[in-house]
Amino acid sequence: MSLKQQIDGDIKKAMLAKNKEELEALRSIKSMILLAETEKGGSGDVSTDVENKILTKAAKQRKESSDIFTQQGRQDLADKENFQLEIITRYLPKQLSNEEIEATVKEIIAEVGAKGPQDMGKVMGTATKKLSGQADGKIISELVKKLLTP
Repeated sequence: MSLKQQIDGDIKKAMLAKNKEELEALRSIKSMILLAETEKGGSGDVSTDVENKILTKAAKQRKESSDIFTQQGRQDLADKENFQLEIITRYLPKQLSNEEIEATVKEIIAEVGAKGPQDMGKVMGTATKKLSGQADGKIISELVKKLLTP
């Protein structure tokens, strides 16, 4: 079952349950997927990789918005963003722990033959492809820096 079909089913369930907040979050996810499908030069179908990128981007936006609202004392808006983030997280692939990410990055460093900070680009390119959707790019970057710095 594709993500779009899964979301359509969940939208129907939310409509029947009259859960407006969940319905709003699900519709925003569906809207992002539809935009990607109809994008100029698009084939009409969206790959799982692209779906994961869309969801990751949406989750990151919600997290940042929530942090900003919290800083500005607007807890009502922050709660709404956090709820939407919770819904989006349901559809994201399982996130790896820091230990799992570090182990994968060490493997990549060995594969690429990286010796120091000058090889960070090689390692990051491979790591972001391999860990796409399973780890935040910021965490990957920090680990690569830490492991390549003598």
